[in-house]
Amino acid sequence: MNKLIPLLLAWLPFCLKANSLPGELEKAKAAKAILDGWHAEAPEPGDRKLHVVCWRPTDKPFGKDHRGRLQRILEHIQQFYAKEMHRNGMGRKSFNLDYDAKGKLIIHEVVGAGKYAEYGRPDGSRIRKECLPVLKKAGIDANHESIVIFTNLGQWNPVLKTFVHKSPYYASGSHRAGTAWQLDSPELDIPNLKLKKPIITDGEYGRISLGKHVSIFIGGIAHEMGHAFSLPHCRESAAEKEAFGTALMGGGNRTYFDQVRGEGKGSFIPLAHALRLASHPQFSGSVKGMQEQTRADFQQLTVKDAGSKFTISGKVDSSLPAYAVIGYLDPEGGGDYNSRTEVAIPMKNGEFTMECDEIVAGKITDLRLVACLVNGATHTWRNSYQVDKNGVVDVSAIQVSLELNQFANALRNGKPTAASKEIAKLPKESLARKVAAAILEGKKRNRKTLPAHQVPKELNSYPLSRIPPKQASVGWLRPAYDHVPRPENPFLISGARIFKTGIYAHAAAKHGYDLTGGGWQRLKGYCGLPPQRGGSVRFIIKTDGKEVFRSQVVKPGKTVPFEVPLKNIKTLELITEDGGDGKAVDWGLWLEPTLER
Repeated sequence: MNKLIPLLLAWLPFCLKANSLPGELEKAKAAKAILDGWHAEAPEPGDRKLHVVCWRPTDKPFGKDHRGRLQRILEHIQQFYAKEMHRNGMGRKSFNLDYDAKGKLIIHEVVGAGKYAEYGRPDGSRIRKECLPVLKKAGIDANHESIVIFTNLGQWNPVLKTFVHKSPYYASGSHRAGTAWQLDSPELDIPNLKLKKPIITDGEYGRISLGKHVSIFIGGIAHEMGHAFSLPHCRESAAEKEAFGTALMGGGNRTYFDQVRGEGKGSFIPLAHALRLASHPQFSGSVKGMQEQTRADFQQLTVKDAGSKFTISGKVDSSLPAYAVIGYLDPEGGGDYNSRTEVAIPMKNGEFTMECDEIVAGKITDLRLVACLVNGATHTWRNSYQVDKNGVVDVSAIQVSLELNQFANALRNGKPTAASKEIAKLPKESLARKVAAAILEGKKRNRKTLPAHQVPKELNSYPLSRIPPKQASVGWLRPAYDHVPRPENPFLISGARIFKTGIYAHAAAKHGYDLTGGGWQRLKGYCGLPPQRGGSVRFIIKTDGKEVFRSQVVKPGKTVPFEVPLKNIKTLELITEDGGDGKAVDWGLWLEPTLER
C-alpha cells in the first residue's frame, strides 16, 4: 500500500481527529497482544483480496472513466479504514485490493442478461448470479471470497444536475466471505468530495451540493463494505460524536469526509468495530484457522445494575482464544442503528468485566454480547433490560435467566432429572424457581391441565396455558406451553420482562378453547416476541367468533397488554398473524394469559 501514501498525505489536513478516548488504547493494546501472539505461533499468512465487479444492463454503457474512478474511490476507502484502524491502536491495517502488473485495479466487467428497465433494488441476487460465471472464469469463487458489485443502475444528468437510482444497496458477510452491492455513476469521484457547488437534485436526498451527494454515496460504499466484512450497525456515543463525528456503521454512510467541505467531523470507526475487523483475514493478513469450526460459549455471567449503569461479568469458554467482547446496547426504536457499543478485553482464562453506561432513558434495550475469536469467528449471546424514564436500569429479567443457566443446560442436554435437581437448589418462593418449574412441567407430554369448567371454584384465576385447547396449530415446530421451544433459551422473555406462564404461537397460529360452564369473567395478559433480530406479529382474540382484540404490529422489544370480557362466552380463540414482512422468526408469545372470575 506504499503507493497510496501520497494520497493519504494529501487528505491528512482534513482527517485530523483526537486519537482515542480514555482507556481505549490500553484495551486495543491488550487485544492486539492476544491476536498477534496467536497468529505468530505457527503462522499461516494469506493474501485475501476484495474482488471488484462492475456490472451493467445490456442497454446502458459503463459510466465514464469507471475504471479510474472506482480505483480512486476504493483506494480512498482503503486508506480511510487504515487510518481508523491505526487511530484505534490496531495498526495501519485495511482490506486488500487486486492489481495487475501495471498497478491498475483489476475490475471484472459483467454485462447482465436484461435491459435497464428490467432491474431494480430487490435484484441483488439476480445480478450476483450474472456475475458468478465471470468471476469463476477468473478463478474466483464468490461464495468463499469478499466481493463488491458496482451496478450501473443510476441516472445522472450533468446538464440538469439531477440524479436518481434503483441500484441494490446492501451487503452481508462473515470473516470467510461477503458481498456488497453498490452504485456506480459518473459523478462519483474523489475530487468531487470537496465541492460545495453545484447544487444538484438528488431523487432521495433533495437539493444538496454535489460534494454532499458524493459523500453520501461513497460513504455508502464504505458502510456496505463494512457489512460485507461482518460488521453490524451501531451509533456513536456522545463522547465519540464530539471527538470523531459519526460512526460509519450508523449514520456515517452519509457523512463520509464532510470535513473537507467544513460541514462536520465526518465519519469514523469506533474501537468496537476496529477490534472486530482486526481478526478478519483481509485485515490480519492471516488465514490461520479461517475455516476452523469453532466452539464458544458465555459462562458464569452475572449482571448488576447500579442506577444509570450496569456491569456484566463472565467468562468466554471457547476452542480458540477470545481477544475481545463487544457489547451492543440497542434501545427499542430506530433498528440496530441505535446500538451503542461497549468493549471488554478478556483475561487469559477468558474472564471479562464490562461496564455499561450508554443508557437511553425510558427504553427497553436489547443487549448483545459478541465474543470475538482470533480466527475472525464470533459468538453472540443476547438478552434485554429496561430503563425507566429517569434513566434507572432494571436487569432483573436477565438476572433470573442467568440464575437458571444450569437448569437450562440440563434441559438442553436432555436431562430432566438433573433439571429438577437444579430447581430444588433455588429459593422456594423465588421467581426463578416458579419459572423453571413451569417450563419443566410444560415440556412434559402428559403435562397437568384442567378443562375450563373443572377448575375449582375457589380459584379466582387460572393460567390459560394450563387449559387443554380444543384446537392448537403453530407456524413453526409444535405447540408449546409455559416455555419457548428453543433449546438454547426456553424462557418466556419479552420486553425485558420474564413471565411464568405463556403460550407459544409462532405465526401463523391458532389456539381455540371451550369455556362453557367455567363462569369466567375476563381474560388478561400480554403478547409479544422474545429478544431476537427481526420478526413481527399481529395478535387477535375472538370470543364466540367475534373479534374483540386486535393489536398493532408487534416487534421484538414491545410487550402489549390485553384484557377482554368473557361473561357468558363459550368459545375463545387466540390468533397470531404475520406482521406483513414474512413469517420468518415470527415467534409470537401469549404471555401470562390468565382467566379470571
